[in-house]
Amino acid sequence: MGDRSVDAMQDAELVKAFIGGSVSAFDQLVIRHKDRVFSVCYLFLGDHSEAGDCAQETFIKVFRSIKKFRFESAFSTWIYRIAVNTCKNRLKSSEYRKKKKTLSLTSPEGSNENPVAGSLADEGLSPVEELENRQRHKRILEAIDSLSHDHKSVVILRDMEGLSYEEITRITGFGMGTVKSRLARARLALRDLLRSER
Repeated sequence: MGDRSVDAMQDAELVKAFIGGSVSAFDQLVIRHKDRVFSVCYLFLGDHSEAGDCAQETFIKVFRSIKKFRFESAFSTWIYRIAVNTCKNRLKSSEYRKKKKTLSLTSPEGSNENPVAGSLADEGLSPVEELENRQRHKRILEAIDSLSHDHKSVVILRDMEGLSYEEITRITGFGMGTVKSRLARARLALRDLLRSER
């Protein structure tokens, strides 16, 4: 049995325990999923603070609607769907669009606030190589940020989070053909954007 199957079974047990009255079971679900939910939110929004707000909002929605969870898919798939929809709603809001104009996609120099770029640091790299890696990562995030919401969804879930096509269809509600074609178009757009910056 793979790690994902074990994780899904453990999540299901925690969901059942929480529905049965165990508050600590929900805390464990949050601990198990908070990093990946934050990562998806950060990749969507490109801002540490906004990602934190959306991740928190995601867990509030999960808390309020967990009794509606039908165990038809993995809990992780369900929580991803909520996170993606929460981010899309944030991106559509006029307040966010106005605020976005004043935000930088990455954290200030020297800050460890950007967990995605921070994970690029490798003790074996020289300072110049590390800086080049960070700059390349920043360009990738900026390119992803320029995609439409739907193209951004599939490329983040598949290429950044490593989810299967089946999981992505459940999360986004797109058919398999749509997921594959949008992913192909998103990858081409990213390739063109990154090539034009050289």
